[in-house]
Amino acid sequence: MQPSVFFPNASSYVGPHAEPPLSRTGFIILSIIMAIFTGPAIVLNATVIIVSLMHKQLRQPLNYALVNMAVADLGTAMTGGVLSVVNNAQGYFSLGRTGCVMEGFAVSLFGITSLCTVALIAVERMFVVCKPLGHITFQKKHAFGGIALSWLWSLTWNLPPLFGWGRYELEGVGTSCAPDWHNRDPQNVSYILAYFAVCFAVPFATILASYTKLLWTLHQVSNMDCVEGGAAAKAEMKVATMVVLMVLTFLVSWLPYASLAMLVVYNPDVEIHPLVGTVPVYLAKSSTVYNPIIYIYLNKQFRKYAVPFLLCGREPSLEDETSDMATTVETAIGKVSPA
Repeated sequence: MQPSVFFPNASSYVGPHAEPPLSRTGFIILSIIMAIFTGPAIVLNATVIIVSLMHKQLRQPLNYALVNMAVADLGTAMTGGVLSVVNNAQGYFSLGRTGCVMEGFAVSLFGITSLCTVALIAVERMFVVCKPLGHITFQKKHAFGGIALSWLWSLTWNLPPLFGWGRYELEGVGTSCAPDWHNRDPQNVSYILAYFAVCFAVPFATILASYTKLLWTLHQVSNMDCVEGGAAAKAEMKVATMVVLMVLTFLVSWLPYASLAMLVVYNPDVEIHPLVGTVPVYLAKSSTVYNPIIYIYLNKQFRKYAVPFLLCGREPSLEDETSDMATTVETAIGKVSPA
């Protein structure tokens, strides 16, 4: 029995010669859905970058990772998002084999960098709030070091397919490219397993460990008898809600993609309709919209400048009440810590 694959045959590289996996209407619908994600992602992430360049107040070490995530997400939207809209509108992948490799590499590079930056943000918040190494000030060199590590980590694991370990191939309905999850060559399988472990499992474990430590620290503070007015307890609830939101959006965006990939690796004979194989791809790319909203626009400091920019200079009518996670936690801890 031949293994089922996600994409049509190689003729999709050069034009709509093969029988398409979807109707013309189906491709148009996918193009519209991707445009709904891609348009806001470009606007939101570009706004973060622009206001950070415009306002010196935002250029602080703790904000550098947020800007780095916006850069990576903007790259994902401009490559994978825009090309998916165009190719779905055409009903086939129009950039050829070389274009497929270039798109697969670019989208994977930006996507994994963004994913690693989410983990970096979790680690930064844990270190700033929990101070596991004592009262060490978080400085610019630490921020730049973490950012450089996120790009180097992503580059290290997305370059191998360009040199023979793994490869980039059409995925889903054949209108975008990604690492080849279903090639049964031992070299390719070993690459996919390693890729899954270091580019999904490691960042996710880092996020869980960091936020667990952060919540435990705040929980201990909230149980102290000297807490005034329940400040720490309220902060604990707010932070817990944000952490759950962050972890859930991470899982919704990436777990289906990683799970489907592992399913195909371990059971290559499984029959998966191309449309089913496409849904996890779009969920992963949709993180470019969720990330700036959750990590940046819920941050009081960024929102102060980004919202008026989006509203063409008009101030929002509602008064700011939501603070970013680190500020909320540190404020609560500060109220119960000795001077």
